[in-house]
Formats: sequence, structure tokens, C-alpha cells
Amino acid sequence: MPSWKLVSGLCIGFVGSLVAVAGIGYAMVGVPNEENAAALSQNNVYYWEDGSQMVAAGSGQNRQNVTIDRIPKAMQWAVISAENKSFYQDSGVDPMGIARALANMARGGDTQGGSTITQQFVKNTYLSQEQSLTRKFKEMFISIKVGTKLTKGEILQGYLNTSYYGRGAYGIQAAAQTYFGKEAKDLKPNECAFLAALLKGPTYYDPAGNEGIDSSATETANTKRSKARWSWILEQMHNDKKITDKQYQDAIKNYPEPQPRKASKGMSGQIGYLADTAKKYVLNHSNISEKQFDLGGYQIKTTFDKDKVEALAKAVKKVEKEKLDPENRELDKHVQFGAASVKPNDGAIVALYGGAGYENGHFNNNADTSGVPVGSTWKPFVLAAAMEHGTYRSDGPLSPLSKYNGNDHLKVKNNDGTYVLKKDNTPFFQENESDYPWGYISLRKAMEQSVNTPFVQLGMDVGMKNVADLAEKSGILDSSFAGLNASFALGTSTPSAIRMADAYATFAAAGKQAAPYSVTSVKSNGREIEGFEKPRVTRAMPEQVANNVTDVLENVIQNGTGKNALSLGRTAAGKTGTTDENKSAWFVGYTQQLSTSVAMFREDPKSAKLLSMNGTAGEKSIHGGDVPTLVWTEYMKAALKGKPDLGFPEAEKIGEIQDEVGAPTPTPTPSVEPSEPVTESPSPTPSESSTPSPTPSDTCGFFGCENDGGTENGGTENGGTDGGVSSPPAPTGTAENGGNSRGNGNGGIFGGPEG
Repeated sequence: MPSWKLVSGLCIGFVGSLVAVAGIGYAMVGVPNEENAAALSQNNVYYWEDGSQMVAAGSGQNRQNVTIDRIPKAMQWAVISAENKSFYQDSGVDPMGIARALANMARGGDTQGGSTITQQFVKNTYLSQEQSLTRKFKEMFISIKVGTKLTKGEILQGYLNTSYYGRGAYGIQAAAQTYFGKEAKDLKPNECAFLAALLKGPTYYDPAGNEGIDSSATETANTKRSKARWSWILEQMHNDKKITDKQYQDAIKNYPEPQPRKASKGMSGQIGYLADTAKKYVLNHSNISEKQFDLGGYQIKTTFDKDKVEALAKAVKKVEKEKLDPENRELDKHVQFGAASVKPNDGAIVALYGGAGYENGHFNNNADTSGVPVGSTWKPFVLAAAMEHGTYRSDGPLSPLSKYNGNDHLKVKNNDGTYVLKKDNTPFFQENESDYPWGYISLRKAMEQSVNTPFVQLGMDVGMKNVADLAEKSGILDSSFAGLNASFALGTSTPSAIRMADAYATFAAAGKQAAPYSVTSVKSNGREIEGFEKPRVTRAMPEQVANNVTDVLENVIQNGTGKNALSLGRTAAGKTGTTDENKSAWFVGYTQQLSTSVAMFREDPKSAKLLSMNGTAGEKSIHGGDVPTLVWTEYMKAALKGKPDLGFPEAEKIGEIQDEVGAPTPTPTPSVEPSEPVTESPSPTPSESSTPSPTPSDTCGFFGCENDGGTENGGTENGGTDGGVSSPPAPTGTAENGGNSRGNGNGGIFGGPEG
């Protein structure tokens, strides 16, 4: 056993060593200064794919310091009452908070713990914000030194001048100007409490929302959080007797509505959305915090092609000018577009269209938002799942020539033969938009004319879980999925335009999938930051499945609802989509070089709920084959100019041809046109008073030709269902639970595990 002298000596030596280390640490650290922090703030520089500069933006242009006498007492007490009531009594260091932080770090968690205002001021001066034992000890020593060298007024001034309030605003003066358009000295108590609430985290407490950073930071959710913390801070100030009863009563009645977001310098046109997308990607693929990123000093090289971005914006503007007249037509107001273009076999986002521009007050990125159901552009995933997994009645993969009942108002069956029931236990009937009597038609024909009923029943036969799994493997985030009910097959889910373009790129790449990405490198102080390698390419589905989907979607353009894309003048595949009550319309299409999605919708600017587009553009209804296809075609012409027409790989025969059990006698040729036909493209429809005449060679593919007046696979289809009937296009879109609201933003490009 060691003697007590030895133990005592070791203890004294250990304590002495700690004192010596502490003394050396204390002597070596300097006292922070908010002027130094302001001088170090810089812009972030974004670059186009070719290396040329896109824009420089960040805190370097929105930061200025003010002295404590120009900061209202109400602002000073708002942060003290909310964050550090003992500020004027404590030493500047919270030992328990440091202990918690060190314990968290030892467990591998975040080192941040409860801090005093002094510690937060010190932390604000560390631009690296690294989470390490060294930094935490250094912060402690500086905080102790600050507490002895600076007055409380100087510390509070430094804290308020170096804190981040969101919207690129560093310091109380920039925050006052950004949110309320006034000098800091003119802030009222209710406005002071509002700004103090932002210090909890502007991403989640700015009422304007920050869905570009986190899909849960919606306007509604952020406003609720802001008001709750704002009222709590006022209550704390009142309890601490820092505002009078009258001041409290006046303030609590008036939640201060901040100014709308404004476009910062250089962020006009599509640049704001491009920078937003790139920033979001950086934050989700690195350890860089939003606060740290907005301090600036980063060089971000993106995947965006300047010419293609400009071509996409030009295509939207051209079609808008031709089709919409919001000045003279009420139903043309509040129409929006979102679009994205992705490289197959790679995942690079080369272009996007996010909206009318920050300068026009539109800050939501429509290319990377959620809440807009995709309609019948979802059907290819149902078909692909059937070709990969088959149905409960097949021995293996299903052929796209398999027959399903395409008539309107059909009861949908479960796998056990019982009917799908609604909540009131009555049978669920699936509707088509037209009551045209299609009879039993092939899935290929149903895709061509976008008939709903075959795909709802097919989805039930395949299993909606199999459909969802295939869509997810193709690039759709499961956070954007709607419920896996019967209507799931009709596109009640709400993925972003970026994710839809990327998922269709999987078909274009013969089943190979690459996650979408927008940044190829990030540098800081000349050092490249890790985490921005090109995404790994994986196989999402068998090659023959993807190629067969492509063959079917080629036919949609050649003979079906996507005929407006024929003017592209090259081999392409795609699918139209329209949703319940005509609240959104889509076209997603691709060549081997490029996959592009275009969404169109109307949105109530106050509630963010989707509005019907019936009557928009002077049309009875808007469908995916109309305006969205025109935008897609206009853009793809420019984007692919000078590029070769690569066609598509030949599709090999796949699966068994399954006829629906108990198929009835084929529907006879009608003597008059179906009632109220609504077409999804302006292609010719049958005359209003006579029997439709045959259209030659309406469907030709590797299975032979399926003519409306002739044969499919060498003979009449099912004894003549299509024989002699020139069928009018049946538009997409009757989807139950199609969603009336934009939702909360989940399912954007970097949702789920990626953030």
C-alpha cells in the first residue's frame, strides 16, 4: 500500500499541474472582439458546372455593429430574461453546462450544453464552430478571461452584435433592418422579444419558414413556434420586472409581423433557387451548420449548367406568355411551375425552375418542394413493379400486354376476391375521368391513354408495398409517399420535381439509379471539404424491366396523351399526369441524355392550398399533356440541340400475358361518342355525332402493332375490344385523396436520412 505521503504528494502534484495548465491556458488566450468577428465574415461564392462564377452571397454584405447605448433596454432584457437571468451576477461561466457538454462529447454527442451569454459571445467568435475538447477548454478559459476584462455591458453588446438572427443577418442592427426595416435603437418591446426568440434557432423560429433547409420548418410550424416563444419571453421579462404591467399588456396583444423575405444582391431570377438547392445539399452532406455556412468563406462548385438553366426558364416564360393571361383572366392567377432536369446514370441536376424569383416575393423552391400530387406520372412504377414481381395470380413477371378492365366506375378487388371497402364499409369504386367504355385493354394501351381503372386494380394485384419499394429504389423518398391504399397507384404521393426527374432517369439508364446531387466540391480557406463525391450508381430494377417501361412510355408520346412532345423531333419517352379536381398537372419525360419533369399547379397564396385549374388558360381543364408537355418540349429542344439521337436499348419480351379472370364479352363499338370526353392532349378526337373511324397504326412496339382498327400481337385484341374503335384519349387524374394542400415539404430532394 502506498504511504499517505506518496498519495498526498501525487494529489498535490496533480492539482498543481491542473493549476499550471489552467494558468498557462488563461495567459495564452485572447479576449474576443465583435469587430474582429465582423471583419472575418465573408461571402460564399457559388460556381456553375463549367467553373465560372454564378453568384457571391452571404453575411459579408449584411453585418454591422452598434454600441450598447443604441440597443434598447427591452432588447437587452429580452435575451437576459430568456437565456441567462443571472447574467449580471455570474462569473460568465456555467460549470454545470460545461460538464454536460463534456459528458455529451465523451458519449459521441454534440458538445454544446447550457451556456451563459458570456460563453455564447465567445462561441460566436469561433468561426470554425468545431466540436472538440480543445475548443471547449479554450472557450472556458476565454470566457473566464472575458468575465474579468470586459464589463457586462461590453459582453452583452458583443453577444448581440455577433449573434445570428437568420436571413443572412448577423448582429442586432442587421436583424432590425431585415425583419422590421428600422434601426435597432427604434425597436419596440414586442419586436425585441420577437428577435430574441430567433436566437433559439432562426431556421425554426422565422415565421416565413425555412423549408429549403428543413422540410419541417414550414410557415405554419415556424409561426406557431415563434409566437409561443415570443409570448414566453415577454412573460419572463414581466416576471423579472423588466417591463411594466402596461408595457406587457400592450406588447402581448401585438405579435409583430415581420417583413417578407427580400432577395439579396445577386439572388434574382433562378439564382436564388440554385443557391438554395446547393446550400441545402452542403448542409446535408457535411458537418457545417447553417450558422457557420452563413458566416461565409466557402467556394461551392455546383452541377448547374448555365445554358440549360436559362433555357428552362425561357421555356416556362414562353409558354406562360402564350397560354396565361392573369391580368384579364382570374383563373390564370396564382399559377406556378416547378421543373428539374437530371443526367441519367449520373444524378447531376443540370437545371431547375423554382418559380417567379425571389425578387417577386416567391421564396419557395418549386423544383424541390412537396405537396403537389404527381397523378398518373406514377403509373410507370406500378407497371414496373408488375413486370418485376408479377401479381398474386401470375407465376412470374407480367407482360405489358396483359389485359385489365378499363371501364369507368369499377369496384376494386382485394387479393382474396373481396371488394375494397371505404371507411363506411361500402365498396370503393374507381373512376376514370371519362365514362368511355374501354372494355378489357392491355396495360400498354391503358398507359397510352392513361386509363385509371386498370392501374388501380393492377396495383392491388401486385401489392402497393411492392410498388412503393420499387419507387423508392428508383429515387423517390418514402417521406413523400401517400397512404398505400387503392388510390396510391394513381399518384396521390407528392415527391418533388427533382425526385421525379431522377426516378425517370432510372428508366432512361436501363434500371440504374443515382441519387440527385447539386454540388461537386466545397472549399474553405483553400482546403477541400469531404463528403461531395459523386453518388454511387446502383441497380434499382432489372434492365429488361426498365427497358420495357421505356418502350411503353415511348408509345405514350407516339400515340397517346403525350403527343405534344412529338415536336421534339427525336426519340423520347414520357408520361402525363393530372390529379383530382385538376389541381396539378405533370409531364415527366426523358432521352438517354436527359430526364426532365415539369409540374404545374395553382396555389392560394395565403393558405398554400392547391386550387383547381378548371378554366385556367381558357380551357375546360388543364392536363399533363397540355401546358406541362409544351414547356418540357420547348426546354428539351434547346437542351439537346446539337446532341445525337441515341434512341433507347431494344426491349426484350418480358413476362406472361395475363387476361383478366372472367372477362366479359368485349364492349361493342359505340354508335356515338362517349359523353363529355376530355382529352389530355389536343390530338384529334372522334366526331361528336358519328362512330369514330379507325386510326392507322396507333400502337406499334416490339410485340407487333395494336391498331385501333386492327391487330395486337398478330390478332385482334381480346376479340375486337379495340378493333374498329378509334378511342379518344382518356385523361389521367381521378385520384382519391389526391391532396388539397402543399403539405409540409417532406419528400424534397434531401429529405429522410439525408436531411
